[in-house]
Amino acid sequence: MIKVAPSMLSADFLHLEKDVELVNKHADLFHLDVMDGVFVPNISFGFPVMEACKKHCTKPLDVHLM
Repeated sequence: MIKVAPSMLSADFLHLEKDVELVNKHADLFHLDVMDGVFVPNISFGFPVMEACKKHCTKPLDVHLM
């Protein structure tokens, strides 16, 4: 079975709730990239953004720790 997991790193952060709702309606799960700032540059979002997304996500969160 193929599952679709859009990366939230490509979301529009000015309209994050809109993009979360889009994934809720049309995808299977959320893909979140979390970068540690040691092994890779920290150009991602942190726990506050993930917690905010989690409140509105109706699909599972797939977190990729980099």
